[in-house]
Amino acid sequence: MSTVSTTIDDAPRERARPLAPDERREAILDAVVPLLRSHGRDVSSRQLAEAAGVAEGTLFRAFGDKEALVAAGVERIFDHLPLWTALRGVEATLPFEERLTAVIRLVREHFHEVVTAVVALGIKDRPHHGADRQEHHLADILAELFAGEADRFAVPLPVVADYLRMVAFASSLPMSAKLDDEALSHLISHGVLGRAGEERP
Repeated sequence: MSTVSTTIDDAPRERARPLAPDERREAILDAVVPLLRSHGRDVSSRQLAEAAGVAEGTLFRAFGDKEALVAAGVERIFDHLPLWTALRGVEATLPFEERLTAVIRLVREHFHEVVTAVVALGIKDRPHHGADRQEHHLADILAELFAGEADRFAVPLPVVADYLRMVAFASSLPMSAKLDDEALSHLISHGVLGRAGEERP
């Protein structure tokens, strides 16, 4: 009498749960936004579909056409919510200078991604995000991160937020000087005038 062995390969495989339409759109955007930054509007529908791991038909069912997908990608690129989330994740127990450096790094990365997309896609006007006011959010987050330490800055936190945005944006441009985050942190916190005996960055 023969014995039939059963292995784990014989067990029925559980099928992945189908994504809801909104989840499908977000997953596609996650995959194609880096491609839009790299190739701009010259990217083909086939390339976009391959990046998202779906058929072109699925792409069009989710967004209608390529231009609608590109428009949604631009909205995603200019969305500041991921930046606010990342900034609020900065460890509040870090030393003052390290916290400031972490903020500059995150804001610079965000601006670099935006500038790269603007150049690649030929964007002339940024999408309007209604209540999303960048200057207010950044000043509010700085108030949270430097609670009780605002007097260490020579200017009010909303002005510090302005400085941060200007420095981060300028340093993200292709022709900008390649200063690292620590050097920019020193610029924001100490300016360019030195004091006798002070260590230079």
